[in-house]
Amino acid sequence: MTTIMQLSTLYEEECWFPEGARIIDLRSTEGTNCYCSPAAAGIIRKALRRLSPHGLHWIDTGDYHYLSLFWMELLREPFALALFDNHPDDQDGAFDAGTLSCGNWVKEARRSLPLMKADYRNTAEIPLDLPVYLSIDLDVMSRQYARTDWDQGELALSLLISDIGRIAAEHRILGIDVCGGITAGKGGGAEDYLINTGTRRVLQDCLSKV
Repeated sequence: MTTIMQLSTLYEEECWFPEGARIIDLRSTEGTNCYCSPAAAGIIRKALRRLSPHGLHWIDTGDYHYLSLFWMELLREPFALALFDNHPDDQDGAFDAGTLSCGNWVKEARRSLPLMKADYRNTAEIPLDLPVYLSIDLDVMSRQYARTDWDQGELALSLLISDIGRIAAEHRILGIDVCGGITAGKGGGAEDYLINTGTRRVLQDCLSKV
């Protein structure tokens, strides 16, 4: 099952709505941009509480990468996190320690998810014999393959696909999410949308099979 989580105008601007996708529209929820307020967290958890964490989840721009935590909260067996991201997302919070953000959600997952036994970033080398939750930020790739509102890495799409294939061959995949992109409000335009949707189609085809 493919799920689209809308918290910004990203997917409307890109016209990215895969056929048959379930849409969760949270654009009217306050307190979600980069930082997730406790009230917003409650609304998000309520929206997801009856859903399965399995499947492919498109979770808006990198400003909302913390949504991965809410999907992983639904897992019911030990797992490892495989993260592809140009940033570690395990920093201390800029405000109070209880504020979840796109920059600290991995650290919060280590603290609050006892079933998450390990996390690995930008590698297919996952030695533990555990199923894997896969989280991808498009900013791990160069601007040839993705346009985002964060500084980007240099990974090629073909190498990302190769790493995903290796992980899937060696581990059971429990769930997958993908974030990243750039809205018009942050300078996105037609060329950015064209590049991003081309990459999204490749990932949709690849990830829906694993």
